[in-house]
Amino acid sequence: MEDFATRVKALREHHEQLLSRKNQPLEWGNGIYEKYQYPILTAEHTPLEWKYDFNEHDNPYLMQRIMMNATLNSGAIKWNDKYVLVVRVEGADRKSFFAVAESPNGIDNFRFWKEPITMPDSEDPTTNIYDMRITKHEDGWIYGVFCAERHDPSQPHNLSAATATAAIARTKDLINWERLPDLKAKSQQRNVVLHPEFVDGKYAFYTRPQDGFIDTGSGGGIGWALVDDITHAEIKEEKIINARYYHTICEVKNGEGPHPIKTPKGWLHLAHGVRGTADGLRYVLYMYMTSLEDPTQVIAQPGGYFLVPEGDEYLGDVMNVAFANGWIADEDGKVFIYYASADTRMHVATSTIDKLVDYCMNTPEDGLTTTASVETIKKLIKKNTL
Repeated sequence: MEDFATRVKALREHHEQLLSRKNQPLEWGNGIYEKYQYPILTAEHTPLEWKYDFNEHDNPYLMQRIMMNATLNSGAIKWNDKYVLVVRVEGADRKSFFAVAESPNGIDNFRFWKEPITMPDSEDPTTNIYDMRITKHEDGWIYGVFCAERHDPSQPHNLSAATATAAIARTKDLINWERLPDLKAKSQQRNVVLHPEFVDGKYAFYTRPQDGFIDTGSGGGIGWALVDDITHAEIKEEKIINARYYHTICEVKNGEGPHPIKTPKGWLHLAHGVRGTADGLRYVLYMYMTSLEDPTQVIAQPGGYFLVPEGDEYLGDVMNVAFANGWIADEDGKVFIYYASADTRMHVATSTIDKLVDYCMNTPEDGLTTTASVETIKKLIKKNTL
C-alpha cells in the first residue's frame, strides 16, 4: 500500500483537477440562454478538509469522516468582483447548511471559502435551514431570506410532519450574520424573497402562502406583501400577483426564485412552477415581468417553461427538478442564471438582459387550452410562410 502522504498528495491533485476544470457552453441551444458542459458545483467540490481527517494516526485508511451529499439551491451576488454563491450544502446526515463559493468568471473554478457560514439560531431552534435568497437592499444591508424547518409540535408522533417559516438574516461581509426574527405570517412560508428597493417606504416581500409544509392548499400563487420593520417583519396583508392555473406548469404550486432584475422595460422575474405527473412532481423554471411603476402588475409572461432538466440533469436525489434562487446581472448586461438539477448539483446558464426582455415581451402567453395553443402555432407558421 502506498504511504499515507502519497495517498493524500494524489487525493489533493485529483480534487484540484476538478476545481480547475474549464467549462464550455453547449452547442445548439434555444437561442435564449446557453447551458454549459459541466455542473459548476457538486458534493465533490466541497473542501477536503471538511470531509477528511488528515492525521495519519487517527485516520490511517484515509476515510471520509464526514460525507457530503449535494450542493444545490444557491443564492447569488457579485461581491468584490467575484461571482459568489451562498450554497445549500447537504451532508450525508440530511442536514443542510450554507457555505460560500466564489468564481472569477461565474462559469467555472468555483471554490468554497475556508469554513461554512455560522448562522445564528432563532429563539425557536431550527432543525434544518436551506434555499437562501440573497438581496443587496438599498438600505445598505445584504439580506438572506431562507426556509427554517422544524418538526411540527402538533404531531409529535409523526416524524415526517414539519413546519416552515421564512427566516431572515443580514450581513455586511457574507461572513458575520445577524439573525432577525422569522417573518410572521398567517400561513406557512417556504419561498420568500426580499425586493431590492423600498416600495412606498416599506420593505417588500414576494411570498408563497401555503396551508401545509408540502401542500399549498388555498395558497393561490406568488404573493406580495409590504412590511414596515424588517427587524420585526410581519405580513398583515398579502395579495397574489402571479397565480396558479389548472393544467399549466404551475398547477400545483409556484414560487419566486431570486429577487427580480431591474431593467428599463420592467422587472425581470425568474420563478419555479410545479405540476403533478404519473412519476411525481415536476419542477421547472419560468419567467415573467412586472411594471417599474407598480411591481405587483404583471406586464408580460411567456407561456410554458423557460428551463427544464435535460440529460444528466434529470438524474439525482429528487428526479425531474430544476430550481433556481440565484442569478447575477453584470453591468454589461450579461446574466448568469444559477440553477440546481435534481436537488443534487449546481449549474449555470448565461444570457443577457436584452435577450431575456425580448423573450418575455415577444413569446406568446399560455392560452390555457389546446385550441389556443394550436392557433398560436398556426399564426407563427403563417408568418413564416408569407
